[in-house]
Amino acid sequence: MALSSTLNLIKPLLILVLLHLPSHNSSYLEYSDALSRSILFFEGQRSGYLPNDQRIVWRANSGLGDGWEVSADLTGGYYDAGDNVKFGFPMAFTATMLAWSVIEFGDSMPAGELRNALVAVRWATDYLLKTVSQLPNRIFVQVGDPIKDHSCWERPEDMDTARTVYTVEAPNTASDVAGETAAALAAASIAFRSSDPAYSETLLRTAVKAFEFADTYRGAYSDNSDIRDGVCPFYCDFDGYQDELLWGAAWLRTASQDDSYLNYIQNNGKTLGADDNINEFGWDNKHAGLNVLVSKEVLEGNMYSLQSYKASADSFMCTLTPDSDSSHIEYTPGGLIYRPGGSNLQHATTISFLLLVYANYLQRSSQSVSCGNINVGPTTLRQMAKRQVDYILGENPKGMSYMVGYSNYYPQRIHHRGSSLPSIKDHPQMIACKEGSVYFNSSDPNPNVLVGAIVGGPGEDDMYDDTREDFRKSEPTTYINAPFVGVLAYFVANPNPS
Repeated sequence: MALSSTLNLIKPLLILVLLHLPSHNSSYLEYSDALSRSILFFEGQRSGYLPNDQRIVWRANSGLGDGWEVSADLTGGYYDAGDNVKFGFPMAFTATMLAWSVIEFGDSMPAGELRNALVAVRWATDYLLKTVSQLPNRIFVQVGDPIKDHSCWERPEDMDTARTVYTVEAPNTASDVAGETAAALAAASIAFRSSDPAYSETLLRTAVKAFEFADTYRGAYSDNSDIRDGVCPFYCDFDGYQDELLWGAAWLRTASQDDSYLNYIQNNGKTLGADDNINEFGWDNKHAGLNVLVSKEVLEGNMYSLQSYKASADSFMCTLTPDSDSSHIEYTPGGLIYRPGGSNLQHATTISFLLLVYANYLQRSSQSVSCGNINVGPTTLRQMAKRQVDYILGENPKGMSYMVGYSNYYPQRIHHRGSSLPSIKDHPQMIACKEGSVYFNSSDPNPNVLVGAIVGGPGEDDMYDDTREDFRKSEPTTYINAPFVGVLAYFVANPNPS
């Protein structure tokens, strides 16, 4: 056979091979696919009556009697993690971050995913509206006894543990939960303003009431003796309630443009500790997020009376910058932001979110951050966020995606009841409280893939053992995923920030 004929035969094969070779932005760097999956995860966490368009089909209705013991409808909402409890504090934060993701990065989402993201927000806010429906005197902060729930390994569809409703009655305090709920509803009111103005108005009106309860009866919800045993040590208010008051007011200011909330964050910053713990952001500590959010008024609205918040936001960005004199955040050898305490990826996703949001604010106002020896601009902040995102999606020492169902190598044995037990569709017989232990102790992969779930992640040495027992590493949570929705939306539109 002539050489030219041989080459003509080989050429199509070479093209096929080259097409299938991984490029820098393929495999685990397909941000659009990751975004879709990160939103889909929330359908696996749903409580209540599931709709006909439910896409995670191994789940079914659950918690249908929630609230009956207090003659209220408290169905719906999300299970926070791998258990079957509805903790109000982290659920409200989840809703805030999902809504903020839509507000800041919704324009970068494909139309279908923007719609799915809004559905995910509403699944939370519909429930949160129920929890504050008896204001001004009562707020429901949790459904489910976590001690009894955690002693069982059973599907949410089977759960027969106590669905205790934890209620705070005025003048008892719940500034943290009520303040975060106000933030969530206010943020969501912005997210829904164009697509559902009537719902948006309901959210904002209710947010005002939730904030009034938070501010009138000041104190932490876990300070109440009848609440403490149900929420601690899981979602105790460890960092104080003051940040939620400022956070709630900041979101109400953003949503309403009411000057009374502007005055609140101006006049109460010092007394409520706005300058404290400014390098933290998560379900319990809102300071870094508060400072970034309020800085928008300074950077884009020239509201210089809020300059102290911007100074704190700048300081936070400098602590994250490795080349800065004031850098003091810890990174793993592989480059992941690390903070002790377990469920570490919650820090990586929330901080990445703030990096991108602040980068946008800086770019729109043509500003940078002075970090002593260097100036840090939007591009640097975005590249720092990208490093965290790429690590989570697989560019790490183990080569593992820490998002379940993404790429070919991801955690198979996550600490999650519904995922690890046979689906009720495949095994309709009840699996009782202790009968699930055999599945928990099994070394087999989980039978149901909780697509999009981001697990707690590796330790400070970048190591990850794929085992259900190590819940600090293998348990997903809604508040790890929520900010990552916005982060991924940004990189869908800007895969290589420059």
